[in-house]
Amino acid sequence: MRRLALILLLSAALAAVTLPARGAADDAPRPVRVVNWPAVQKIEGKVVVEKPVPHATLVTLGEIAVPPIEPGEIGRHIDGGLLEADGYTAVVLSLTGRTGGRGFRSGSIGAYLVPDEPEVNRALEQDSEMLFPIEISAPLNPTALRMLASNQTRHTLGFPRYRVRLYNTTDKVVNATLYAYPTH
Repeated sequence: MRRLALILLLSAALAAVTLPARGAADDAPRPVRVVNWPAVQKIEGKVVVEKPVPHATLVTLGEIAVPPIEPGEIGRHIDGGLLEADGYTAVVLSLTGRTGGRGFRSGSIGAYLVPDEPEVNRALEQDSEMLFPIEISAPLNPTALRMLASNQTRHTLGFPRYRVRLYNTTDKVVNATLYAYPTH
């Protein structure tokens, strides 16, 4: 019995070594059948993709002057613009700030991304409450050379548009730039 098992094992090993290996390059082309979308999404005519569909895009909201405003002073936050995020599932954020001179109090600059939706805007305007905010901040201290940047942070997106709102806890005006990189 042991001898038979040994003979079978050696035969299998010999067959594996002597048989030609098959890879994807050895496969002959195979026909492909394309099935069109249902009638509600019928595609007709020539379909052309001229360039790759972007995986991500960079949006820069820059040189926004932000006077001293505490994070809790929601009604006074500086409007930094609108971030269009429709079609993307995540965003990588980076924030930089530059003071007008040395000798400022330590603090931070920060940005909130708040969904640009009627109910969320109503809560913000009427009750000073931010619903579903995404926050990023960059520390600034007097030993810095007037400019610092945040770490890059990645966040999941849940809305197609976000309003950017900025604050500054130093005692000087800070020029802020937010880099948003919506991605999949």
